[in-house]
Amino acid sequence: MKVVEIQKLRKTYHFGDTEVHALREVSLEIEEKAFVAVWGPSGSGKSTLCNLMGLLDAPTSGEVLVNGTPASGLTDARRSELRNDAIGFVFQNFNLVPVLTALENVMLPLQINGVSKAEAAERASKLLDEVDLGDRKGHRPQKMSGGQQQRVAIARALVTDPALVIADEPTANLDTHNANLIIDLMRKINHERGAAFVFSTHDDRLLDRVDRRIHLQDGVVIEDEMVVIPQS
Repeated sequence: MKVVEIQKLRKTYHFGDTEVHALREVSLEIEEKAFVAVWGPSGSGKSTLCNLMGLLDAPTSGEVLVNGTPASGLTDARRSELRNDAIGFVFQNFNLVPVLTALENVMLPLQINGVSKAEAAERASKLLDEVDLGDRKGHRPQKMSGGQQQRVAIARALVTDPALVIADEPTANLDTHNANLIIDLMRKINHERGAAFVFSTHDDRLLDRVDRRIHLQDGVVIEDEMVVIPQS
């Protein structure tokens, strides 16, 4: 089943009289349970592609379908609803709310969706246990390490049970030990929960662990390859 389908996607930015073509007729599909890296040099269009795939931005032309639903004809409210239901996000800088505890940060997407506080707390608590942060539920971000904050961010991305998780450079701010822990965790969640993961990254530690690599350059997919990971 296709979680996301992108059809002839273009994105052009205008800076005065200058046009910047961030994406040029990109077409691709992301299947359920995928574990995919979008990679390329700075300015290649990988962040733009992930933002469009996540319905955080609208294309200049082309179409994005999420779970078979075309995004172009949706109202802003329905677009937000589809994004909140189907897609989770993990950011490079974690983007946790500093005044909230780990538990409250993970509860937040559910409460925005109208889930009761009691149910949100129960679901968030179980996810924090799943990412081995059962003893950090009452801690605020400044009291946690970078690796712990990223695990909170992953739990928050998963709490709505999305079909797709989009992660922007999720290991960039982590040392090798914590980066490997985060990659192992995301791989485990991918296998056990079936959520598809799409990463915007240039980190070889992650590129070596994905099932598929989509190489962007100047807004064009120049290579799309499946990866065979050697069995240990």
